[in-house]
Amino acid sequence: MNASPPTSDDSHPAFRYDASLAEQIETDWQERWAREKTYQVENLPTAHESLISDEGKRQKLFVMDMFPYPSGAGLHVGHPLGYIGTDVFARYKRMRGYDVLHTMGYDAFGLPAEEHARQTGEHPRVNTEKNIANMQRQLDRLGLGHDKERSIATTDVTYY
Repeated sequence: MNASPPTSDDSHPAFRYDASLAEQIETDWQERWAREKTYQVENLPTAHESLISDEGKRQKLFVMDMFPYPSGAGLHVGHPLGYIGTDVFARYKRMRGYDVLHTMGYDAFGLPAEEHARQTGEHPRVNTEKNIANMQRQLDRLGLGHDKERSIATTDVTYY
């Protein structure tokens, strides 16, 4: 990791925690979570569940955030306000031994999506898919622990 060089001034620690070090730490952890699939929940067949004693079964918890509308170029400051609270709750429950499925969806229908597509000159489907990809990138950068394999958009036929 990068850190500022040691200072000669005794009033400051030899290494300072700065923005570049914070970014490196965040990136390292996010890459590890992706590599280890930390927030991905497996579909366990019921036959597998019968192998676990009643005492060994973990309580299940489903957490889903409000679907953002991918009708703009990305998230705004209000999105993390709600998502951070549910992320903290899901992580806490996971640490307490719960089997947590925390997922995200995107409400991609409606006039705002069509209007944004008109403004950008792109087909609403293409524009919406780009916006969802950008929002997913932004949510990843925030370090939120959603199960990306369970992400859904209301434009996806499997949603219905």
